[in-house]
Amino acid sequence: MLEPIVFAVVITQFLGTVVGVDGVSMMPNLRHHERVFVPKYETWLHKAGIGDFHRGDILIFRPPAGAVELRSFLNLGIAKYRPFLIKRLIGLPGDKIRISQGVTYVNGKALDAGFTTDYWKTQGCWDTSSEQANNAAVMGATVPTTQQEITVPEGQYFVQGDNRTEQGSEDSRLFGTIPRRDVAGRATAVIWPIMRQETAKYDCNWRGGDPAAAVTFSGKSTLNWRGLGRPAAFDNVPNP
Repeated sequence: MLEPIVFAVVITQFLGTVVGVDGVSMMPNLRHHERVFVPKYETWLHKAGIGDFHRGDILIFRPPAGAVELRSFLNLGIAKYRPFLIKRLIGLPGDKIRISQGVTYVNGKALDAGFTTDYWKTQGCWDTSSEQANNAAVMGATVPTTQQEITVPEGQYFVQGDNRTEQGSEDSRLFGTIPRRDVAGRATAVIWPIMRQETAKYDCNWRGGDPAAAVTFSGKSTLNWRGLGRPAAFDNVPNP
């Protein structure tokens, strides 16, 4: 029995693994309970100094200890438990990130986030007025005060969820930038479920609880197998 176990460990730790999406912070691009493929070998190469992740990648990572996200997961006071999160990589080391009226600026250039904001505009709940929609760092972040602009430290990343409703995503705006060492990998494809309904209506008044209650699905079912490439908008982001 030892050989199959060792083989499974090698596959999941060094070659590739499947991760489940829990929640709606990456809507509309990733839905609750979808499964994504993560090539682990890529992460090990990056940790060895070969290549790096890019702006626009969807990362799986552990948030900083004591992050705001933990309170919504647990309410048990177990601060040492850090669940894996999934968010989009927005800023690399040295990048200057500014957020104003729901628009994210990277090194002085507004990021065309139509890959997600187009959806939120049609739903009528794109957030442009909250603290999170107007600051790159809010209470609880690694910097001590609320700031509209921050500079990503060396060896760190700035991540943000695609859900642009108020309180739709707890990310670097709330818990600060994440260390490269805490990144478990990059989501490259959705592999489950095989089919999904094409229309998703989001409840703009949803403020937590069961993620399944946030979205109502309808319309015809289409094939759900799809790659998770970087949106083209990230190709136009200037370097610092």
